Amino acid sequence: MSTPSIHRYCVIMCGGVGSRFWPYSREDCPKQFIDFLGTGRSLLQMSYDRILPIVPKENIIVVTNEKYAGLIREQLPDILPSNILLEPARRNTAPCIAWAAYHIAALDPEASMIVTPSDHLITRENVFEDCVRRGFEFVESHDALLTLGITPVRPETGYGYIQIGQEAEPGILKVKTFTEKPNLELAKVFLDSGEFFWNSGIFLWKASSIISALHKYDADLTCLFDRGVSDFGTPREMEFINANFTSCPPNSIDYAVMEKADNVYVECVNFGWNDLGTWSALYDNSPCNEVKNVAQNCNVLAYESTGNMFAVQSPDKLVVVQGLNDYIIADAGDVLLICPKAEEQRIKQMVTDAKLSFGDKYL
Repeated sequence: MSTPSIHRYCVIMCGGVGSRFWPYSREDCPKQFIDFLGTGRSLLQMSYDRILPIVPKENIIVVTNEKYAGLIREQLPDILPSNILLEPARRNTAPCIAWAAYHIAALDPEASMIVTPSDHLITRENVFEDCVRRGFEFVESHDALLTLGITPVRPETGYGYIQIGQEAEPGILKVKTFTEKPNLELAKVFLDSGEFFWNSGIFLWKASSIISALHKYDADLTCLFDRGVSDFGTPREMEFINANFTSCPPNSIDYAVMEKADNVYVECVNFGWNDLGTWSALYDNSPCNEVKNVAQNCNVLAYESTGNMFAVQSPDKLVVVQGLNDYIIADAGDVLLICPKAEEQRIKQMVTDAKLSFGDKYL
């Protein structure tokens, strides 16, 4: 195994609340901190593990909300305290990535970086390593913003799509267009065309390249960060962030930069990726029994019931159902959720309704 380059960095974005996985995912312990697959490692820990062969341990940075500092230290004890960047407020991915890029550039002007969510599932980790190394080599030799595009296997309406253009080198192509979450008819057209890939939300670039792109396409954001440029990489950095970060307008890196820039490329990959964004996605990635029921952490007696997702945080609990097909049954402490898989997009609204009716008690 080759030694990771000292100029390569990883930024793990770890600030989301994962409301679509309620009631397992809660404000005080979102889904990235949960061992959904029964492997003994949370999604965050798996994200950290898979990047270790590629990036030096001391160059792995986690950006998270300040309320999760304790969970990060508990789950990733090897992370340097200075490599945990604590956001004082949630502002989406553009401010998160901007801060990380300014921080890294102050430490190492030659740095290249991969930005990855903390809550995705990747099953073919050796292929992932090869793809990331190739991506690093490309961005280190080009002024390029690279995203990893996943070969689509179905007309998915919950993902963004990338249309490919001219090939820059084998497996890496210019991006023509981005399309956010198309309807089913359009998703079928995309799949049949062979020109579209899912947007994984995993990015590679030089720190200097993304800062330059942010200056060009999101001047309001860089104007704010430029005021503290002499503070980054010093003990004054956190003071600057605490005083200014909440002034950042919430925006995603896709809207802020990727959909506007003219130096965006996609590496087309197939490494067993799933964003594990929903209970149905977890169902699809879990072993099921002969009647296609999935039981996570519980015993089940199911009569005339198929295609269900059972998830119970009390391993001694027995779940007994009769006549239930294609449902989510999730029992977590003080909340029991029973919802058809076909209606799970309503879970976010259920969380909102629970807050309106009961305050933060069940969040």
